[in-house]
Amino acid sequence: VIFCGLICLVPVMAQQSELQVGVAGQTVTLSCRGIPHDTGVTWRYYRLLILTKGKAAMTDRSEISSTSKHLKVWDLKLSDAGVYTCDSGSRTVSISLHVFQLTISLDGHFLPKEVPKLILMQNSSHPLPHLSITLFDSNNHTVTPQLQNKTPQKYILMLKQLKATDNGTWTCHVHSDSPLIDHNITFDVKVLGFQNPDLERKYAAVDSTVTLSWRLNFQKVKWQEGFTGQLSWKQKESATAHELLDFNITARGEQHETKKSSPLRFEIPESKRQSAIEVKIPKVHFSHSGQYWCRLAYSRRYTQSQIELLVMKVSADPAGPLPSRAEVTLTCQVSSPLPPNAHLLWERVNGTQVDVKKSKQHEMEVEVNVSAAGLWNCHLMEDNERKISLHYLVEEAPGWISYMAIGASVGGSILVFGLACLCIINGISWQRRRQRAKRMARARQYLLENKTCQCQQ
Repeated sequence: VIFCGLICLVPVMAQQSELQVGVAGQTVTLSCRGIPHDTGVTWRYYRLLILTKGKAAMTDRSEISSTSKHLKVWDLKLSDAGVYTCDSGSRTVSISLHVFQLTISLDGHFLPKEVPKLILMQNSSHPLPHLSITLFDSNNHTVTPQLQNKTPQKYILMLKQLKATDNGTWTCHVHSDSPLIDHNITFDVKVLGFQNPDLERKYAAVDSTVTLSWRLNFQKVKWQEGFTGQLSWKQKESATAHELLDFNITARGEQHETKKSSPLRFEIPESKRQSAIEVKIPKVHFSHSGQYWCRLAYSRRYTQSQIELLVMKVSADPAGPLPSRAEVTLTCQVSSPLPPNAHLLWERVNGTQVDVKKSKQHEMEVEVNVSAAGLWNCHLMEDNERKISLHYLVEEAPGWISYMAIGASVGGSILVFGLACLCIINGISWQRRRQRAKRMARARQYLLENKTCQCQQ
C-alpha cells in the first residue's frame, strides 16, 4: 500500500484556531503561530502532554523545533487526527488536524488494461464532511472515476483501464465546502508494458533481413520488481506455436535471454536498443511469415504485444529471358491477407497508365501479362504509402534463342506429328492382325467341323 500526499493550511477561525490537513505516510508541521522564539512552549494532543522540547512521546515520530516552536510529525497515521494545542504562558493556539489516507491497489504496480482501485479515508475531531473528489492522470487530464462505495469515513473509487502511457504521478484533488478544504494528494502509478502498440504489422521481402523489436518500458518507469517473459511464433492462428526465447529482468534491471530450439533460424543481435527484446532473421523466407508475440509475466499476471510479419515475393512464369512474340506472367504475392486499407500494385518503370495493375480488396496476389522487355515494380501500398517494393526485370531473349525457340517449336510439332502418324499406322496394323487372326480361327473351326462329319460316314 502506498501513502502519498502534501500538506495544506486552512484557517477556520480568526486568531487562535485553525484547521490543518495532513496525509498518512507523509510529514506534517503544526505551526505555533504568534509565539516569540525565545518563549518556551508546551504541545498537547487533546489533554495529553506531548513534550516541551526535544523528542516527543508519539512513538519517536515527532519533534518540536527549538527555534520555530513548531511540532513536526512524520509518518503520519490516520489515528493522529485530532486537536493539538500549543501553550505559551497566557497564549494558546489550537489546531485541528484533519488526516486523509489514500491507498492504491497492487502497491501501484500494474499491467496494461488493469483497473486500479483507490481507497480514500478521512479522520477528524469534527464531523466528517462530504468530499468532492477529482482525479488527474500523469498527463494532467481529468479522469472520471467510478464511485464503488461510500461512507463518511471511506470512499472507494475505480479508475479507468490503464495503458502503458499512463505511467507517472497522478493527483487526487479533495474538496469540502464546510470546513473549507482544497487539497491535492499525489500518488504514483507504474504500468509495466511495451512502448509498441498491442498489434503491429511489419513487411519484409523474400531474401531480405528483418529485425523484430519489442521495446519495454521498465527502465523508463523505474520499475523495481523482477519479471519474466517469452517470445513465440506461429505461422497461422490455428498452427502450433514455437517458443523462440525466454527472458527475465531482475529487480536491478539486468536482462537475461535464453534462446530456444525452433524451426525458425534467427539471431539475437549483439548490439540492440536498451530495454528491448529483439530477434533478427538474416534471410527471410516466405514461410517465416506469421504472428510473433512477446509476453510479460509479473505476479501471475500477463500482458503481451504482437507483431505480424507479412512477406512479399515476385515471380515469373515462365522464368528467364522473353523470346520474341512470347508472353510472360509476372506474379506479386503476399503471405497473408492484406488489411482493408492495403493493396498490391504492379507498375512498369517509365510506363504509362495502361502499364499499371492493382489488386482487389483482400486479394493476396496480383498478376500482369507482359509481352515486352522492361523493368516492373510491385509495391505494397497502405493508405497510399509505399511500405515495400520489389522489382522484376523482364529481359528480351537474344535472336539465336528466338530462332532456337522457333526451331524447337517447329521440331516439336513435327515430332508430335510423326508420333501421331506412327500411332495411327501401328493402330491400323494391329487392327489388321486382329482381323486376320479372327479369320484363321473361323477357318480352323470350319475344318474341324467338316472332318468330324466325314468320319461319321
